Amino acid sequence: MNFLSYDSTFGRIFTKFFNGCYLNLLWLVCSLPVFTLGAASAALWSVTLKIARDEESSSVTRMFFRAFKQNFRQATVLWLILLAVGLLLAGDGYILYHLRASASGPLAIFWTLLLALLIVAAIAYVIILFYIFPLVASVSNTNFALLKFSFLIGIRYLFCTILIFGVYFAMFFIIVRVFSPAVVFGQGMCAMIISHFLYKIIDECSYVPEEEPDGEGDGE
Repeated sequence: MNFLSYDSTFGRIFTKFFNGCYLNLLWLVCSLPVFTLGAASAALWSVTLKIARDEESSSVTRMFFRAFKQNFRQATVLWLILLAVGLLLAGDGYILYHLRASASGPLAIFWTLLLALLIVAAIAYVIILFYIFPLVASVSNTNFALLKFSFLIGIRYLFCTILIFGVYFAMFFIIVRVFSPAVVFGQGMCAMIISHFLYKIIDECSYVPEEEPDGEGDGE
């Protein structure tokens, strides 16, 4: 009976597995209008990070929709900015690829260099996507600061960034090549897994030391 109890290791893992699937459903439904995808993502990360920290204060549904409402404005603005940039990068990539394919000589080298720069920009864009909504869900700051910190954290904690990519790639491979119904896990399960190592990085980066009492730390 202990094996099946809520407080057992199996019980905790199963609960998180179930919550990941349920959160994925909430995320999909709330992302359907497309422009709300940013708010839905911030709400998803808010809940999964709380679960990773063992800070659940209410039901998963209530936490999700509370975070959805609280982060709606900023997350939506950031998502629309990122969506526009993503479409721009995709369009430029399509054009440069065909220009490179039809060119030769020095012109081909020129288009190749531009394409390489675009690939670097796309990598930076993906790094920002990995971190922006977990940050929106965790800290309060300006849009520009969150975009900047998303990129800087992704570069500083490169191993974590690679792990995040690995989780998403594994989920994509399972859905496309192994078991298509695994789409019910999708983003919810990925966020649940990633949150268990990402929350420590976010907490470390957002930590502000307490001020020392007056008269201490003066060195005199």
